Amino acid sequence: MQISKEDFLAKVNAASKNTLMETLEIEIVDYGDDFLVARMPVTPKVHQPDGVLHGGATAALAESVGSFASHIFTDREKYFIRGLEITANHLKSISEGYVFARATFLHKGRTTQLLDIRVTDEADNLISICRLSTISLPKKK
Repeated sequence: MQISKEDFLAKVNAASKNTLMETLEIEIVDYGDDFLVARMPVTPKVHQPDGVLHGGATAALAESVGSFASHIFTDREKYFIRGLEITANHLKSISEGYVFARATFLHKGRTTQLLDIRVTDEADNLISICRLSTISLPKKK
């Protein structure tokens, strides 16, 4: 039996309870065969002192969606995912609304994965480009 998209998203988002994702109000909103999309509201909670989106909050959004993508496209019975490295190039500032992070795989290996994460605003303007490498580690039996 296949789970509906709505039920899947509800289950994935429930896993974020009591985490940084919940604190930053990051929500997984869409997925497909090779991508995952999350959104985060841009409010004073994620601003830097001059009132625009903090780069660290953007990086947290990117790492969250990228790690989740690696996690859901991996055999979760046998492996767990950890981030290895993240880079972020911030191209445009934003002070309100939502930002969306779309993670797609550049490399999906058995052990390591490399994801391209594009962060955009509601008008699809590019805010940041991030790269995340993750590793699949075997669970101990």
